[in-house]
Amino acid sequence: MLDLKSFEVWFVTGSQHLYGEETLRKVDEHSKIIAGFFNNSPLIPIKVVFKPVVKTSEEILSICRAANNTDNCVGIITWMHTFSPAKMWIGGLNALKLPILHLHTQFNRDIPYAEIDMDFMNLNQSAHGDREFGHIMTKMGINRKVVVGHWESGAVVEKINVWARVAVARHKMQTMKVARFGDNMRQVAVTDGDKVAAEMKFGFSVNTFAVGDLVQVISQVSDAEIGTLIQEYEDTYDLMPSLSKSGDRRSSLIEAARIELGLKAFLEDGGFSAYTNTFEDLHGMKQLPGIGSQRMMAAGYGYGGEGDWKTSAMVHVMKVMASGMKGGNSFMEDYTYHFDPANPMVLGSHMLEICPSISGQKVKCEVHPLGIGGKEDPVRLVFNAAAGPALNVSLVDLGNRFRLIVNEVEAVEVKEEFPKLPTARALWKPYPSMEVGLQAWILAGGAHHTVYSQNLTTDYIDDLAAMFDVELVVIDKDTRIRSLKNELKYNDVAFR
Repeated sequence: MLDLKSFEVWFVTGSQHLYGEETLRKVDEHSKIIAGFFNNSPLIPIKVVFKPVVKTSEEILSICRAANNTDNCVGIITWMHTFSPAKMWIGGLNALKLPILHLHTQFNRDIPYAEIDMDFMNLNQSAHGDREFGHIMTKMGINRKVVVGHWESGAVVEKINVWARVAVARHKMQTMKVARFGDNMRQVAVTDGDKVAAEMKFGFSVNTFAVGDLVQVISQVSDAEIGTLIQEYEDTYDLMPSLSKSGDRRSSLIEAARIELGLKAFLEDGGFSAYTNTFEDLHGMKQLPGIGSQRMMAAGYGYGGEGDWKTSAMVHVMKVMASGMKGGNSFMEDYTYHFDPANPMVLGSHMLEICPSISGQKVKCEVHPLGIGGKEDPVRLVFNAAAGPALNVSLVDLGNRFRLIVNEVEAVEVKEEFPKLPTARALWKPYPSMEVGLQAWILAGGAHHTVYSQNLTTDYIDDLAAMFDVELVVIDKDTRIRSLKNELKYNDVAFR
C-alpha cells in the first residue's frame, strides 16, 4: 500500500506590506494554525506544510519554483488572508507546474459584532482578497479547485482530502510505466489509442514487451518461492478440492503461482505500475494469468485485459487515490444485462481478471476451462462483489483528445447462484436509470472496459480531469439525454 504521508502539499498565504508588521505577524500566526489543523487531521492523508506568508512578486515566484523542485510536493493550497494584489502572482503562477487548491476561508468563523473595528477589517479581508486572486487565475486560464467554507468545517476538510489524494495520483501518473505483454486484441478500437499523445498529456509511458520476455522470467521462479505462495493461497482462499495437496489439478495451482511470481518479478524489476496482456498472445505460457492478475491488482498494480493500456493505467491511478480507504477498485467489463422491467441490472464480470478488493464474501480459488486462448485451464478467484454505491470510469481516446467518462451506479447484493459461471461477479443499477444510463454511456463513447470503484466518488475524477485539463462527462441521477447531447456538442468545440 502506498504511504501517502510521504507526500506533501504546501500551505501558502498571500498578503502585502501595506498593513504593517503587526498585521503580517498575525497573518503568519493564523496561517500556521490552519496548516497545522489540516496536517494533524486524520482525514487528510498527506502532509500539509506551512510556508511563511508571501508579500511580493519575488517571494511568490521563489516559493512556486521551490514547490516545483521539491520531489514529494504534489500541490499548493493558497489563501489570501488579506488583500494580495493579483499582479504580484502572475510570475509565480506562470512558473508553477503543480495543482492549486484555492481555499476561500477566513480565520474567524463568525463576525464579532460587538468588537469589530477597522483593525479587524484590515486583517480579515479574505472576502475580497480571494476574489482578487481568483480573478487573475481565471484571466490566466488556470485550472484549480476552489473550496469555500470555514477551515474547521468537516465539508472543507473532506474536499481537501479528495484533492490531496488526486494530487498524489497525478504525481504518480506523470512518471508511471505501463508494460504491455503483446499487443491489444486484434481489430478492437477502444483498447487501442495514441500512446505518444497519452504520454504528452498524462506523463505515463506505455511500451510493449514480448511475451517471451515474461516467460523467461517465469521460468526462473524457484520451487521454494512457489511453495511459499501456495501456502498463502491456502491460508487466504477457499480452495476447491481438486487444487488441494492431494487434488488432481494441483499442478494447475503450481503453474498459476509460478506465473504470478514471474509477473511480480518482471514488474518490480522494470519499475512498472501497471500492465496488460491478451489471450491472443500467450506464446510459451501454459495458462492465461488469472489469479496472478487478480492478486497483482489487489497489491495496487493496474491491469487491463486484451491490451487495454488506458484502463490499466486508470486502475493504478484510482488505487493510488484510494490508498488506505475501505472498499476496492478493479478492472471491470459490462458483460450482460438483466432487462426485467421491475428490476433492471447490469452484470459486470470478466473471464478471469477482477480484483478481489471489491469482494463482499469469502473468496474461492478454483480452476475451470476457458473457451478462448487455447491454453490449459486457468486458476482464478471466484466471488461476488459487495453492494453499495460505486462508479464506472472510462478513459477513451477520441483521436483529437482524451475523454474521461463516469457513470454513478448502485451495486446490489448478489442473491442468485451462478453454478455455471466461475468468475468474479458484480450486479449494479446505472444512474439515472438503466435506459438513460446505458444510452448516455454509448453516446459519450465509453469503453466496454472500465475501472469499477467502491470507495471513490465523482469528485475525485472531476479533480483529476481538471488537473490534466481533460474533458469529463458525468452520467448521474441528473442526466438527461437531450442535455447530454448538447453537452457533447459543446465539448467538441471547447476541447478541440
